Amino acid sequence: MSTKNFDVIVIGGGPGGYIAAIRAAQLGFNVACIDEWKNGKGGPAPGGTCTNVGCIPSKALLQSSEHYEHAGHAFADHGIGLKDLSIDVKKMLARKDGVVKQNNDGILYLFKKNKIAFFHGRGSFVKATEGGYEIAVNDEVLLGKQVVLATGSNARALPGTPFDEEFVLSNDGALRIGEVPAKLGVIGSGVIGLEMGSVWRRLGAEVTVLEGLPTFLGAVDEQIAKEAHKAFTKQGLKIELGVKVGEIAVTGKGAKKGVSVAYTNAKGEAQTLAVDKLIVSIGRVPNTIGLNAEAVGLKLDERGAIVVDDECRTNLPGVWAVGDVVRGPMLAHKAEEEGVAVAERIAGQHGHVNFNTIPWVIYTSPEIAWVGQTEQQLKAAGRAYKAGTFPFLANGRARALGDTTGMVKFLADAATDEILGVHIVGPMASELISEAVVAMEFKASAEDIARICHAHPSLSEATKEAALAVDKRTLNF
Repeated sequence: MSTKNFDVIVIGGGPGGYIAAIRAAQLGFNVACIDEWKNGKGGPAPGGTCTNVGCIPSKALLQSSEHYEHAGHAFADHGIGLKDLSIDVKKMLARKDGVVKQNNDGILYLFKKNKIAFFHGRGSFVKATEGGYEIAVNDEVLLGKQVVLATGSNARALPGTPFDEEFVLSNDGALRIGEVPAKLGVIGSGVIGLEMGSVWRRLGAEVTVLEGLPTFLGAVDEQIAKEAHKAFTKQGLKIELGVKVGEIAVTGKGAKKGVSVAYTNAKGEAQTLAVDKLIVSIGRVPNTIGLNAEAVGLKLDERGAIVVDDECRTNLPGVWAVGDVVRGPMLAHKAEEEGVAVAERIAGQHGHVNFNTIPWVIYTSPEIAWVGQTEQQLKAAGRAYKAGTFPFLANGRARALGDTTGMVKFLADAATDEILGVHIVGPMASELISEAVVAMEFKASAEDIARICHAHPSLSEATKEAALAVDKRTLNF
């Protein structure tokens, strides 16, 4: 075995890993990045879950399915007539795969541009040495002075019901369904469940979502969640809350094969759901498989996550961890910010991640986005606050788009008017939320946003009006 020396070795090429590697290279370090994702031909596919079976492909399918739904239901309102509308699922999936490949290739280009050595395979600890840590990958041993662990997460399966990715699907299998199922079941009404449920509902599937919690989107501001629930129900998503899932079995033979889900509803009544496919989206677990953490004494918690401090340092000197494999929200952009911060800390700088201003987005229609605290959190903390809302129904651009569902909601400190949270359900919420993130980073008040000129007509005017509503002086509602 040959040994190659590096200042920084990053294990994992997802959003946290490849961004950490690029930032470290920008800072003058000699960097290696190890990633084992493979494309359909067995070649390298860096980008992690996000690029390969998460954020990117799901958005591609959401876009395709939204076009199809608009063509079938909304175009007529614009005077556009279509005959014999159809969906070519195979072509839709091929487009999705093409988008994924563009992102994979883009990351490989960035590695080359930044002179980062890329190793395609699984990286694992061998031992600690005087000069750092030995990391094995394929037939080589790399020596790194600093190691950044960015190994991501895996879908959590229901106990006793492993994913077969044909009938019982994780997010991976949900992105590869070859034809529109007549009936689709989804366990879990979180981000993945709602997004994938929306994709296949738009294409014609009858979708039932089973959620164990008694409330819908418990992490979302209650007022916003209720608005979203109303919209999804109107669209045709059947959402059952407070259920207890029992036995799950693959039934039938050949073309009649499907999945049977036994469950108890919120009233305590025994029910059975028969579907063609079942998506299980009940969360994700940190991925440390094959890392050989015990060889160097790397500390893991009871969930299997790598234990880190506030600056992403592990219990081992010179070893860091970021993203889904550590504490905090499992969000690609959170992982990216941690990756940058760690690279800068290795360089002796003061990298920083503000967890209070990390935005969240669910890319359904309507989109849901938020940053900061919810109204229920403020009430629980006993903090005095003011609230202001503005509906997209009263926004000129939303009317022109034909998409007036939802609202923007501001929460501000009752005494200082500092923005404590902004919550949006409606068109382009994923883009609108960035203004709120910037405002909160600069400790802006609701009045600051209310005084800023917003272009007319634009969806962002709803943000301004919601800020005005905090002081009960909206102009257009």
